[in-house]
Amino acid sequence: MNVQIIDIQNTLWLKTLQKLRHDVYDLPEYAALESSRTNTTPEAVVIVDGDKIFFVPYLLRRCDDILPPESTSEAIFDAVSPYGYPGILLSEAAANTPGFPDFAMNQLTGALKSKSVCSAFFRLHPILNCKFNEIFEPGIFTVSGETVSVNLKLSEAELWAHTRRGHQSTINKCKRLGFTAKMVPVEQYMNELKTIYEETMNRVESSKSYYYKPDYFAQLFNFGEAIHLCIVEWEEQVAAACLFFECCGIVQAHLGGTKTQFLHGSPFNLLLDYVRYWAKERGNEFLHLGGGVGSSKDSLYTFKSGFSRQKHNFLTGRLIADQEKYNYLVGVRAKFLNIQPEELLKSNFFPAYRAPN
Repeated sequence: MNVQIIDIQNTLWLKTLQKLRHDVYDLPEYAALESSRTNTTPEAVVIVDGDKIFFVPYLLRRCDDILPPESTSEAIFDAVSPYGYPGILLSEAAANTPGFPDFAMNQLTGALKSKSVCSAFFRLHPILNCKFNEIFEPGIFTVSGETVSVNLKLSEAELWAHTRRGHQSTINKCKRLGFTAKMVPVEQYMNELKTIYEETMNRVESSKSYYYKPDYFAQLFNFGEAIHLCIVEWEEQVAAACLFFECCGIVQAHLGGTKTQFLHGSPFNLLLDYVRYWAKERGNEFLHLGGGVGSSKDSLYTFKSGFSRQKHNFLTGRLIADQEKYNYLVGVRAKFLNIQPEELLKSNFFPAYRAPN
C-alpha cells in the first residue's frame, strides 16, 4: 500500500491517469486552471495497492478567512473539488475488491488530516462514479441533484426521436432562418466566446462565481486537442458559442451563451443539436450537458433535458478529516454570526463554517 499526496508537477499525476478512465476535470492542467481562478493549491491523493488504484484531485484552501484576525492558531485548511465533475477515480480492480474503496477513503482521511485539512467536499462524476453508492458504505455520498447526458451510442434517428418536440421545432426553425452551426479554431474565436459568455451572464444576473478573468480564457489554450469551440452564425455574425472538452469518450459542455440580439431565434438549440452528431461521429460515448444551477431542476435543467432521456445522479462527498478543527471553525463562524454552533451544524451547508450569512 502506497499513499502519496502529489502536486501538479509530479509526473505520477499523469502516469496514474493513463491507467484510469478519467475526464478533463482530473487533468493537472485543469487543476492548475482552477487553482489560479480560486487562489488555491492544486493537489491529489494517489493510493496504490498492486493493481488497485484510488485517485482524487482537489484544491487546498486556507481557512484564514474564517479565523478571527487575532488568532494565533496554526494554519487550518480545507479541500474542495475543482469546479465541474472531477470525482474519485478507481481502477477496475479497486472498484471490484470488496472493502478496498472504504479502506482507501480511510487512508484519504488520514492523509488529509496529516496536512491540517479539517474537511473536504468532493464533486463526483455523474458518469464515471455512477455506482459509488453500491461499492462504498452507505451514507458516504449524497445525491445532490441530477444531470443530463446524450447517449451517443444511439443512432442519429434515435437521437432525434429522443429530442423534445419543442426543441425539434426550434432546431428546424433555426435552419429555415439561415442559422448554421460549425466547429471553429478556438484561438480565432476566443474573444467572440468571451464577449458572448459575459453578455449571457449579465443577462441572467448570474452570481460572481460564474464570471472569469481574462487570463482564464487565455489558459484554456493549454488544453490543446482536448478543447473545442462550436459557434452558430447568421449572416456572418456569431449568434451563439460554446466550449466543449473531450476526454476518454466523454464530451463536456463547459461555458457558452447566446447574443441577446439573437435570443428570439434560440440558436443554442441548433448548437447542441450539431455538437451531439459531431461528438458521435468522433466515436465518443457521452455528451454530458450537466444539470441546473446549483444542481437544481430549474429552467436550465429543463432546457438540457429536452435533448436526451438519459439522466444521472450527481453525488457529492462530505468528509470531516479532523473533527476537533472542524468544530473549532464552526464555533468561530457561529460567534461571528451571533448564533449557536448547533444552528450551523443542522444546516445542509458543507462545510458548516462556510455557511453564508
